Amino acid sequence: MYSIGEIEELTGVKAHVLRYWEDVIPGFAPQKDISGRRIYTQRELELVMRLRYLIYEKKFTIEGARDQMIAESDAVNENAAIIKHIHDLRVELTDLYRLVKKYRP
Repeated sequence: MYSIGEIEELTGVKAHVLRYWEDVIPGFAPQKDISGRRIYTQRELELVMRLRYLIYEKKFTIEGARDQMIAESDAVNENAAIIKHIHDLRVELTDLYRLVKKYRP
């Protein structure tokens, strides 16, 4: 877990920019502790690093970076669905193999 100051130190992204990104980037909303301070997880640190790369290095607009990250998320979800489908097929084929093997002389 990281504080906003630690995230600022690690990434070079100012705290006010991080707070602004919370408003415009879906899925980027660090939890707050009892006293209201933001607590960033490893996932959120990685998200900040990716946003920083897209905006500062690749020169995306904030909207463009948001759209890119949404597209990447969709691709990851699609890949996960494909992997699950392949796994399900493998289970079915294994079951079928065992069934055939059982009744083969």
